[in-house]
Amino acid sequence: MKQCTTLMLLLFATFASAQSTCKEQCVKTYRYGYNGMELIATSPKETIIVSTYNSKLSIKEDIANKVYQYYWDELRNNDSGPVTVTIDGDFAKVTGKCIVTKKGKLTAVEFHFEKIEWPNGITELYRMHQG
Repeated sequence: MKQCTTLMLLLFATFASAQSTCKEQCVKTYRYGYNGMELIATSPKETIIVSTYNSKLSIKEDIANKVYQYYWDELRNNDSGPVTVTIDGDFAKVTGKCIVTKKGKLTAVEFHFEKIEWPNGITELYRMHQG
């Protein structure tokens, strides 16, 4: 009985200490995200398609809307190639590469997630699956 109580106490202490370290700052990686077109905006002058890559399902729509706004405010007249951008979403701060491709009246805005900073202190980094 004494050994069982000691073992339970040891397991509880290990679990409690593991939980407290992630509350302050914890970095995790993820390998599988969602890819797809999230937003299509049309006007008589152009059609803009915003796509996200390696995104998290719960925030992909919010981030796509913010990427569209960032494109409209900052990148619309910029042809400098891929740009690293940090987007402050409603649920998380996301850093990634933004690639703008224009063909006639069609503009494709791709946002590739690289890092997600959640309000609870957890940071998730995307790592490409190898294997």
